Amino acid sequence: METQNKIIIYQVFTRLFGNNTIACKQNGSIEENGCGKMNDFTEKALHEIKHLGTTHIWYTGIIAHATQTDYTAHGFSKDHPSIVKGRAGSPYAIKDYYDIDPDIAVNVDKRMNEFTNLVKRTHTAGMKMIIDFVPNHVARQYKSNARPEGVKDLGEDDDTSMAFSPNNNFYYIPGEELKGDINLYTPEYGRYTENPAKATGNNKFDAWPNMTDWYETIKLNYGIDFFNNTGCHFNPIPDTWTKMRDILLFWASKGIDGFRCDMAEMVPCEFWGWAIPQVKEKYKDIIFIAEVYNPNEYRNYIFNGHFDYLYDKVGLYDTLRAVTCHNASATAITSCWQNTDDINGHMLNFLENHDEQRIASDFFAGCPQKAFPAMIVSACMNTNPIMIYFGQELGERGMDEEGFSGKDGRTTIFDYWCIDSIRRWCNHKRFNKHLLNNKEKAVYSFYKTLLNLCNKENCISKGKFFDLMYANINNWQINEHNQYVFIRQYEDEVLLIAVNFDDIPIHVGINIPEHTFEYLKIPQSDSVAAKDLISGKEEKISFTSSRPTGTDLPANNGKILKFKLKQQ
Repeated sequence: METQNKIIIYQVFTRLFGNNTIACKQNGSIEENGCGKMNDFTEKALHEIKHLGTTHIWYTGIIAHATQTDYTAHGFSKDHPSIVKGRAGSPYAIKDYYDIDPDIAVNVDKRMNEFTNLVKRTHTAGMKMIIDFVPNHVARQYKSNARPEGVKDLGEDDDTSMAFSPNNNFYYIPGEELKGDINLYTPEYGRYTENPAKATGNNKFDAWPNMTDWYETIKLNYGIDFFNNTGCHFNPIPDTWTKMRDILLFWASKGIDGFRCDMAEMVPCEFWGWAIPQVKEKYKDIIFIAEVYNPNEYRNYIFNGHFDYLYDKVGLYDTLRAVTCHNASATAITSCWQNTDDINGHMLNFLENHDEQRIASDFFAGCPQKAFPAMIVSACMNTNPIMIYFGQELGERGMDEEGFSGKDGRTTIFDYWCIDSIRRWCNHKRFNKHLLNNKEKAVYSFYKTLLNLCNKENCISKGKFFDLMYANINNWQINEHNQYVFIRQYEDEVLLIAVNFDDIPIHVGINIPEHTFEYLKIPQSDSVAAKDLISGKEEKISFTSSRPTGTDLPANNGKILKFKLKQQ
């Protein structure tokens, strides 16, 4: 059967995968709590991730970042703990754009070799590899020791007497020392000093960041004058542009297949429109994913910035979360695809990532099964990519209080820790899963079934989409607030997809309007044999505009009913 890959991304926090330390201490050191390594992604581990339906792995936290762990023996300078979040540090406070994070290497001095071997193993396992590119900000004590010969470091030639200069890599507050509502002193390290103070990563253009700011980072200067409001200085090309393009080319040369670009909308779209085509000219199949939250900028970053995919956070994610938690009607889902109808193929769908709270946490649904309907919609609504976050497929709750990351429903990105569900799934790298409980096995089975369907079924990977909700508003045989129904079709294959966000099972009668058959160019049928691709069970349904299509929907779940009708 002819297939076309729908991108299925498995995001994994590299430092946490493979760590088997059971009794982790809050705020524990790497010696106390342990740390996952790139080498933990063995051939067997990668095979199991691929088996889930994965086409791409996004390894989060690959590039060297600020940390409280001492790696001076390996040529790294110490980071002042006052400007490092957590013992392990944030992977988004990059310390050296040209280096691998030492935490994730078995042999720190051979960390780049371990990385290139990981690239090879990932490709051998039949998957493509994505890493982070963090373009907006760097660690406050950024210093590249691994940069290629002849490459000048960020800030090396800056005129620190100027708040803004298009030739500077950073923004400065001349004459002022960094102060801020944060503790800059520790007995062991003394006071952290920065004079003149640099602007903080979240566009804090003064010397007083506070605990809610990205105080551990400094903002990169792409030629926009935030101090004097003199606008954009993009001609001649700013020095930062050239340096950041070269960093992209450096990592692309390592054989990776894509970049997830952190806070891409905080970097001018003009830079992306200049840099991405240059990278793609040399590495034509590489993909760029943008973290963009402003819908008004979506088309700008796609068509002018040349991004392949954008986060669908403020549209589909926020809506599906609200519907799952019964804070919004399922009818709101329709407006999500309508608002991005011309760019739906460029939107990256997800229900979890490192920034968001875990579905099973007390802060979201409290139970992984409650989001099954949302996951079906997110994965099957269109041909665009779908992403899950490691542990999501096991119902990981994210309710640990790890250290800097408190009990917030998220898996820490700041601390050394062991993710219990992942530890038991890996089961010391044997992957025989006997350490999972029955609930976790059921969640895993659902995700494995659903994600593999995305590329087994032509209807999902490249078929047409038809929303049925407009014909089912005020339909007494369906509750439009708790059920959502749509069709995917490719040639003579049809998928009728119906999900139930309610906590109880329900029998529905789905109206199929006449326009459906005209648009999809398929005939009507009073009786057709359909198979539910989720449960594997078969049933007879009517598929006609003259009477509703009846079927039973399980609680917090759905059906993907597949049948064939010869295309007209």
